[in-house]
Amino acid sequence: MSDTVTAILLGLLEGLTEFLPVSSTGHLILAGRLLGFEGDASATFKIVIQLGAILAVMVVYWRRFWGVLTGLGSMKPGAVAFTRNIVLGFLPAAVIGVFIYSMVKAMMETPAVVAWALILGGIAILIIERSVRAPRFRDVEEMSWRTALGIGFAQCLAMIPGVSRSGATIMGALLMGVERKTAAEFSFFVAVPTMIAAASYDLYKSWDLLSVDDLGIIAIGFGTSFVVAALVVKAFVALVSRYGFKPFAWYRIVVGTIALLWMGI
Repeated sequence: MSDTVTAILLGLLEGLTEFLPVSSTGHLILAGRLLGFEGDASATFKIVIQLGAILAVMVVYWRRFWGVLTGLGSMKPGAVAFTRNIVLGFLPAAVIGVFIYSMVKAMMETPAVVAWALILGGIAILIIERSVRAPRFRDVEEMSWRTALGIGFAQCLAMIPGVSRSGATIMGALLMGVERKTAAEFSFFVAVPTMIAAASYDLYKSWDLLSVDDLGIIAIGFGTSFVVAALVVKAFVALVSRYGFKPFAWYRIVVGTIALLWMGI
């Protein structure tokens, strides 16, 4: 299979799974093993193409972001609260990620970690869904700074490949009293600074390992993930608002179990 086709397939997979609580990185790692697409350059590819999905969020929610940006100019309370909560949700991962970067990269080459994380994460989602109480926050602007910071620390769990960044932030938000739709949207919004920082840092650390061909493949994966994610993100919000997260939990458990059997573990 050509590198171009591989990049398109992985970009498609990234776009479909980035905002679902099923771990897009975990899926890319397992798919990379299946397709024989592994190594340092592939690890960078799997991180950077997530920016395509992040760009899709910025396009789909451009009115929300523009409203916040213009509101900051006049220091509107809602815009200030939104920005504060996004920054606090981003900070823990930004700080901790710098110190454990090498460990995270090493785990990205270990599919068994992904499989176990998928299964355990699925079980955790089922437990959390049963224990969620009536929500206290129905909008990002309503969240307290402690809630946003707590969700930020929950997001750090996603540094383990297979946990899912969106899954960790959404489940953390639910436990802290955030309504389902708002929890999902907050995970989208906090992904913007988180993934821009992660991809930029990885490119900085790995630039010398990349060739011109690698950059071309990354661009293909980036573009594919952008298009697919733009189609998926709104549908996901509607789905979880109606059905919750249990279907994704069972999906994780099934995929993780199949992966373990495939690897002979």
